[in-house]
Amino acid sequence: MLSKSQISLVSSLQHKKFRRQHHLFIAEGLKSVVEFTQSGYDTEAIYYTPQFAPKLLNLSKKINTQEISEAELKRITALKTPSGVLALIRIPATQDINYNLLRNKFSIVLDGVQDPGNMGTIIRTADWFGIQHIICSEDTVDVYNPKVVQATMGSLSRVNIHYTDLNKLLPALKLPVFGALLDGTNIYQTSFGTEGLVLMGNEGNGIRPEILPLISTSVTIPQAGKAESLNVAIATAIFCSEISRNTLK
Repeated sequence: MLSKSQISLVSSLQHKKFRRQHHLFIAEGLKSVVEFTQSGYDTEAIYYTPQFAPKLLNLSKKINTQEISEAELKRITALKTPSGVLALIRIPATQDINYNLLRNKFSIVLDGVQDPGNMGTIIRTADWFGIQHIICSEDTVDVYNPKVVQATMGSLSRVNIHYTDLNKLLPALKLPVFGALLDGTNIYQTSFGTEGLVLMGNEGNGIRPEILPLISTSVTIPQAGKAESLNVAIATAIFCSEISRNTLK
């Protein structure tokens, strides 16, 4: 049976303040939990309902596991429909960005992306295309938000996320910056080369004005219909696909 302190702790992790205070975040769903346990993340505890016990037999004995009831799970889950398995994962220590790890490859840069679903989808997209690093402005949605973690479907365990001041970092990296803008070069006519940063802006306001001078090449996805805008996660996927296609030529 879960104690009051356990329920209080897990429930508190739905808020950024307490995630940072306890250095923990929530992962839910068997697939996501198993992928985190097999990654470089440290798993603090796993709570599961009885039907999932056989599927967790092969986990390390060092991980604290506890069987709980459906009613107990509903008290700590961040989901409307609980998935049967919930884990507390330790937030890794913040590390400085290693510039050399960004050379000869492409990374995604997010300027003020706010929607957890978009963030999670972008991380999954990066994982699909083999992009290892996503660099975020300090006001981008917290990657350990339960909705973000859920939307990544385990991909967060394989993609490195960095938060930093983009105004200082982008010039220091000395890499080509491809900014997604409405008045840029047609993406299908853009030469991306072999390395660079793909800069995507906020859902409503785009890339903030002070970042615009740091863009090497403005790139646009040509509009054929009448939609007012393109979702930032979808736009990121199109950029990743086109870069992948160019790289594989």
